[in-house]
Amino acid sequence: MSFQQRGGFSLNRNQKTDLVNALHNTFNGSASVVIVHCVGLTVAESTDLRLKMREANCNFKVTKNRIARIALKDTKYQHMESMFSGPTAIGSSEDPVMAAKVLVNFAKVNEKLTIVGGGLEDKLLTSMDVEALAKLPSLNELRGKLVGLLKAPATKVLRVIVEPASQVLRTISQKSKQQ
Repeated sequence: MSFQQRGGFSLNRNQKTDLVNALHNTFNGSASVVIVHCVGLTVAESTDLRLKMREANCNFKVTKNRIARIALKDTKYQHMESMFSGPTAIGSSEDPVMAAKVLVNFAKVNEKLTIVGGGLEDKLLTSMDVEALAKLPSLNELRGKLVGLLKAPATKVLRVIVEPASQVLRTISQKSKQQ
């Protein structure tokens, strides 16, 4: 029994071309891509995962492996072609860490989602690499830490500059009260 006979749908050539182009653009616009297998996710679980991905500014797409392999051509992720087998979905993000972080955290609480591997720019990642990547701070977290580091010394420098003037003002004030 074919997919169409089971109540599925088939795509015409233009729709397939549009899907390939959209997925190709996703690969080109992502700093990282995570490949997962999702077997038996309920609609509620899938909706929950998509919501978490969206909240983290990540993309999540269930795709046909053949279309994904075509879309990979001429991208920095073309070396990931072998990962596309079975019930595959793709998580991607402009932040190198966020897609991995969300998918790894979801996989910890839902055994129906399995991390297959991924890519970080032109580097192939195993499932263990993706898990290690998920433990790193996100770009926003790193930016916050950097701003904190830059701001702290400036505050200290300002305090050092202002403090002698404050001491002079206090001394003058005390002298004027004494007279």
